[in-house]
Amino acid sequence: MGHVLISAAHKSSGKTMVSTGLARALAMRGLNVQPFKKGPDYIDPKWLGEAAGNPCFNLDYHTQSVDEILALFAAKAHAADITLIEGNKGLYDGVDVEGSNSNAALAKLLDAPVILVVDASGITRGVAPLLMGYRMFDQDVNIQGVILNKVLGPRHEDKLIRAIERYTDIEVLGAVKRNERLGVDERHIGLIPSNEHPHARERIDMLAETVGEQVNLERVIEIANAAPAPAKPATGTEASPSTLGKPDVRIAVARDAAFGFYYADDLEALQRAGARIVHFNALNDVYLPTCDGLFLGGGFPETQMDKLSANQTLRNRIKAAIKAGLPTYAECGGLMYLSRSISWGDEKRDMVGIIPGDAIMHPRPQGRGYVRLKPSAAHPWPIEITDGGNDLPAHEFHHSTLENLTDGLTFAYDVTRGRGVNGTQDGIVIHNLMAGYAHLRDTSRCRWAEPFTAFVRQHKQARGNAPSPAQVAG
Repeated sequence: MGHVLISAAHKSSGKTMVSTGLARALAMRGLNVQPFKKGPDYIDPKWLGEAAGNPCFNLDYHTQSVDEILALFAAKAHAADITLIEGNKGLYDGVDVEGSNSNAALAKLLDAPVILVVDASGITRGVAPLLMGYRMFDQDVNIQGVILNKVLGPRHEDKLIRAIERYTDIEVLGAVKRNERLGVDERHIGLIPSNEHPHARERIDMLAETVGEQVNLERVIEIANAAPAPAKPATGTEASPSTLGKPDVRIAVARDAAFGFYYADDLEALQRAGARIVHFNALNDVYLPTCDGLFLGGGFPETQMDKLSANQTLRNRIKAAIKAGLPTYAECGGLMYLSRSISWGDEKRDMVGIIPGDAIMHPRPQGRGYVRLKPSAAHPWPIEITDGGNDLPAHEFHHSTLENLTDGLTFAYDVTRGRGVNGTQDGIVIHNLMAGYAHLRDTSRCRWAEPFTAFVRQHKQARGNAPSPAQVAG
């Protein structure tokens, strides 16, 4: 049940690749590895989960209370041999000058020793004051070691290690040599997700081999095992979908190279609410699976727009199903797919067309970071606000805008922070569809899975013995 937090001095230090290599290398030793990712993120958790062989869960101060972070961590980590928590950005970076939601704050909250990944490109002796500064900045943060990354060769490694050993008491746990074959290309939102990368498994195994050879795994395990064990999970937090009653509705979830942005605990929440999750591939399948509701998550439909557009049969059936009343929820990439078209550069492709607007890609982000949403009276499955506030926490990160929208559209949310669809509103409501740019997460501050499942159930019961709109559309 040991645990450790992998952080860095700054963003793009290579900590995701090092963390992925660690997760896979430790799993190949027969350890049950439980990964976590700090903050709102879909891409890094996909790599970590694939490497560890266990779903990766997010720990996020914006969408979760401190008690909920502790409860989720305890519930998922208690059965693991070792837990790896990957930070976001740098160790002390956060949304405020106090660092209240920083990686350092999370490390202290979880009593997690910290291993820093340092990008050694263009630095030798200067690594010592860097590490000394990180050590002294907050002495309550338990920095236990450093992994040097992107090291040029033996001479470079020797200079780095001698400087660290002379001027600091931080242990060097490894030096990962620069190797262009180990990286994963980045694009407009971040790393290419593992579900879209053509050689993800090969890359993960290569990372594991490299990290296993160039990092002292035994010391990583020892450092993790020295951490205080997390509190025993509270009663009820260990409930899993397999232990619950028989599901009474079926919700189809798109999962392929275009759509893959789903939180593992959100899917669990849907199952706890009584849903059976049935996956389909929007690129290749021509029929929706038998279902009572539809969930189209985020992803990169723009990179797959040729295949999505070419699958006209499924596009037509989804449009017909939504027009016939199929309860549907779509986030970001799902919103783009349901629009009339996607344009990226000089290319434009037809999409489902149920939303009267066109998704236009831009070089720079159009909506980025944490958002807050106030549900309107038009929300088809209203979410109860339970934390005493007036709005819901969520996040968005999109390079597209919806343009040429029809006037007079109905929206489910007023945006009190963020951009949404038009700067002030998000969540377009058409028939029984609600589609927006915001990504929700089912936590104590935003219980969306249960009301959406109840909405699906309500419509299933209302139609009686009549077939689902998903099947009528076929």
